[in-house]
Amino acid sequence: VRAVEDDPEYVSVGYGGLPNIEGQVELDAAYMDGDALGFGGIMAVRNIKNPIEVAYDLSRYGRNCLLAEDGAMMYAQKNGFEFRSMMTEKSRKRYEEADKNLDMERLEAYGGHDTVCVIGKDPKGSMACGVSTSGLFLKHPGRVGDSPIIGSGLYADSEIGCAAATGVGEDIMKGCLSHTVVSLMQQGIFVQEACEAALKRHMERFDRCGHASGSISVIAMDSQGRIGACTN
Repeated sequence: VRAVEDDPEYVSVGYGGLPNIEGQVELDAAYMDGDALGFGGIMAVRNIKNPIEVAYDLSRYGRNCLLAEDGAMMYAQKNGFEFRSMMTEKSRKRYEEADKNLDMERLEAYGGHDTVCVIGKDPKGSMACGVSTSGLFLKHPGRVGDSPIIGSGLYADSEIGCAAATGVGEDIMKGCLSHTVVSLMQQGIFVQEACEAALKRHMERFDRCGHASGSISVIAMDSQGRIGACTN
């Protein structure tokens, strides 16, 4: 996750991430430890070089593990995490050339670039998941998507498996998709089928209420190291 945060070619994560409507790069990140179910997340922060490091650090705590905006930045500064300007010339130019008279209800994830989601499993069976994003381009200041929300953007349980999501966060959160995938795996459904079933049910529910969903993708790994992925 840190490698993607540091790479300016990923225009929706970390350094070089695309800014909100006011021209500020706001970042969200989360980490979950599948052994202890430890969770840490930060949201709507600015200029933290590696948000995933702060989320990882927060996952050690049972309280105050999900922090937002100034409080999260205060924590990062107090604990010695590195700060830097996250705007590159490339992202600044793209912002300056963008049409600011847009319909906020029609914001969409980017083709080929979105939240970085990483699931890991070590030889002892311990599992973990981490995600990081700069969110939707030209979003409203303070907007938070699914990424730092446990159960929506990610979920990890070493006894079952892990899942993470990317796409339009508002639509992902409406189904708590990552936890749904893990829950289906707990019921004995194979990891690939769990991904497909969770997303299919979610899309069918949207169809019944007439909601036109944005893009959504999920990845998953079960406790045996088998992987699954699907997208709408």
